Amino acid sequence: MKRRKFLENSALVGAMAVVPPLTSSCSGGDKKTPVKKISGEELGMFSFVDVAPDGIPIKAALIGCGDRGTGAASQLLESGPNVSVIALADVFTDRMETCRKILSEKFNNNIADANCFLGFDAYKKIMEMPGINLVLLCTPTHFRPEHFKAAVEAGKHVFMEKPAAVDPVGIRTVIAAAKMATSKGLTVVTGNQRRHRRDYWDAYVQVQNGIIGDIVSATSHWDQGAWWNKRRRPEWSDMEYCIRNWFNIKWLSGDHILDQGVHNIDIVTWFMGDLPLRAVGFGGRARRLTGDIYDFFSVDYYYQNGKRMLHTARQIDGCDVNISEQVLGTKGIAQLNDRGEIKILDWNGELLWEYDYKNKPVKNPYNQEHIHLVESIRLNKKINQAEDLAYSTMVAISGREAAYTGKAISWDEILASPLRYGPEHYEMGPLPDYREGVVPLPGKDPAAPM
Repeated sequence: MKRRKFLENSALVGAMAVVPPLTSSCSGGDKKTPVKKISGEELGMFSFVDVAPDGIPIKAALIGCGDRGTGAASQLLESGPNVSVIALADVFTDRMETCRKILSEKFNNNIADANCFLGFDAYKKIMEMPGINLVLLCTPTHFRPEHFKAAVEAGKHVFMEKPAAVDPVGIRTVIAAAKMATSKGLTVVTGNQRRHRRDYWDAYVQVQNGIIGDIVSATSHWDQGAWWNKRRRPEWSDMEYCIRNWFNIKWLSGDHILDQGVHNIDIVTWFMGDLPLRAVGFGGRARRLTGDIYDFFSVDYYYQNGKRMLHTARQIDGCDVNISEQVLGTKGIAQLNDRGEIKILDWNGELLWEYDYKNKPVKNPYNQEHIHLVESIRLNKKINQAEDLAYSTMVAISGREAAYTGKAISWDEILASPLRYGPEHYEMGPLPDYREGVVPLPGKDPAAPM
């Protein structure tokens, strides 16, 4: 699917079609009829209820029992009544048992031994369980495409953590499975949680109604201190080390421009309703302690009609912190962040609009996304965010590869690329192609993908 197909298929295009053009009044004078404002409902805005409605029992399985998976399962159990987690899958016994204990002690959600599956093929056993109608996909990102495809083929509703994949091969799998999910009427909610914040949605409605005029450029940033890492233990094989330290391993996480920067890139992609023509960027590794990913990225994205987007991502202690997005238009700028400071200014610095946090408190989006998930299933209000996440992830991938290679990467080139990271087969043991601390060198042949 090329850029123009993204625009043709965009829900935004359909929503914008309801806006009539300015026309002369019937009296023949100079007065213009006002442009119809687009409502949040027309743009697909969520209900933002505090608790999901009761209804059919939600019986979920969690695939990936680490911290994020345990958090997602907890937030699902907090979403509303008649919800349970009845099965678990992971490759590590300690992760599974810790998750199982938390769900039992905190929520009285007890999972039978027979429903706890270990191993790289454990997800297949989950898909075979007829009582499960929802799966939570929270493993390291590399495994996401295959797990998502299997869940859709099995007819399960899905919560899928971000990003969608680590490479173009995985993205194409996700896009194909997303279309299949739509044809089957399945709900897919993804972990780009800013799309589940009421303040972001209200700002989006304002921007689509023209408060900042025509969008001309944007910036997005995830710049923070060093993130977590795990030192290798002597008893760990290559595979075990990589999975336990997955965030810092390229073939498992896709680098931090995907795992964290994709949040900000997704917001710009959403607000702009467009995809870049090409990406040019740079990055490097200065102080990261483990793994084989970069510390920092800066990517310039080029769009049609001269529009641009700058994205930066950095994980180095002692540096400026900036986690935000800015959407710039001909009339003003939308200043976006998750700190409760969303507002829109004109180019003289005068306030045009700000979110009313006092009268409309913003619920924790990690909880809100699961409320929307359960609500969608029970009220048959179809949500499928998989393609949106896939395209935003591909934007991040194009920026990463531009930085890795030092070359301009076009959209059509990255979407058709055969690039795939990671081993072909999964088992605990050696990974001959993994090289600790070795990263791609821009301007030279990058480190060969595994």
